[in-house]
Amino acid sequence: MGGWSLKFVPTEYRLVSVGSGRIGKDVGGWTLDMSEKEPSLIRAIYERKEIRLRNELEGLYRFADWLPIRRMLKNPSVPICYRSEGLANDLGLKKLYIIFNGWWPEKGAAMSTGTFKECEAYSVCARLPENFDGSLVVASAGNTARAFVKVCSDNDISLLLFVPHDNLDALWFDTPVASCVKLICVAPGGDYYDSILMSTAAIAASKRFIPEGGAKNIARRDGMGTTLLSAAAEIGNIPDVYFQAVGSGTGAIAAWEAAMRLESDGRWGPNNMRLILSQNAPFIPMVESLAADSRVFIVVDDDTARRQISQVTAKVLTNRNPPWAIAGGLYDAVRTTAGTILGVSNDEAGQAASRFQRLEGVSISPAAAVAVSSLIQAVQRGIVTESQTIALNITGGGIDRLKQNHPLYKLEPSVILPPNSDARDIKDAVTSLFV
Repeated sequence: MGGWSLKFVPTEYRLVSVGSGRIGKDVGGWTLDMSEKEPSLIRAIYERKEIRLRNELEGLYRFADWLPIRRMLKNPSVPICYRSEGLANDLGLKKLYIIFNGWWPEKGAAMSTGTFKECEAYSVCARLPENFDGSLVVASAGNTARAFVKVCSDNDISLLLFVPHDNLDALWFDTPVASCVKLICVAPGGDYYDSILMSTAAIAASKRFIPEGGAKNIARRDGMGTTLLSAAAEIGNIPDVYFQAVGSGTGAIAAWEAAMRLESDGRWGPNNMRLILSQNAPFIPMVESLAADSRVFIVVDDDTARRQISQVTAKVLTNRNPPWAIAGGLYDAVRTTAGTILGVSNDEAGQAASRFQRLEGVSISPAAAVAVSSLIQAVQRGIVTESQTIALNITGGGIDRLKQNHPLYKLEPSVILPPNSDARDIKDAVTSLFV
């Protein structure tokens, strides 16, 4: 019997504002902030301080004690973690662990979207009540969209999706997409930030549309935090260093929060985990903001940003408005952990991808290749040592095998709107899809 069909008791938790320390309830089950004067992320305080690894449940729901969910959904996946031999020996590292998110059946990795964004989608959608009668609104550069389409299509959850037309090639699926999913595209030349602006206008158009919430949604962050929980379960303790490529940085914030919970649990050792993150040059605003020690996010003008974004291979790493400055956001995560953010060129990422596939035996996504390249940089520059326990988050992989062995289906846009469309045009477009 699949774990999703078992009777599930909703997880008990309260909420705390990172900035003020104020504690409250999850009003309506979808609180995204506490409406305070100073912007702050909120976190879940789970009733169970010591997490149970619930192996009787499927996929990431084995970590249900630390997920803010009301139910379980069909076909959940989970990150897998293993100790590296090939890449570790090549780099001279004694304790390199790879967190693999993607399609690698021999290792037990069965994410049919090939991306760790499934972790957030299975958590966010499980936070919704079973009688949810609205439409979840998600903006994405590609990977997040693919994950939410899969989860919502499989579980009959209404989804309104905004994706740049230039990223449409990311919307492939191994099963047909259900009619409960609707897609609006930003016309060619628009980017992820334009998608976010359109989704915001759509949410304002009707009470039917519920914002997924991005980094503000505790279910998104804690879902992605299962990457680190999977690593700790395999290693037996909190790693010393955590590597990941970042676009919004929400996954890195999630890893930071998960490490703090593991330390409070008391059974996973001290939390000295350092975040070493990476971006794809030439679009590296996080690298530049951290180098300037600026809590104010430094980003170039729109035209320059779009030009830089058009030049990078890993387009999923190109968020112009990440949760950087907000209390509990990425600036705090990197600074608190004495971390750093490295820039990686397209050529460096390509070389790292080839090296990883040769040594580990599986292909990886461009974003994951950026993370591998940053690990190589860190070893060469002495940022990490051979004896440290290192966790490398491969955020996507095995896609070539998945595509070779499964028929593929596309999701075509219902509407295409130009960047900077006015609110009335967006409202007319979205309401026409749900008449």
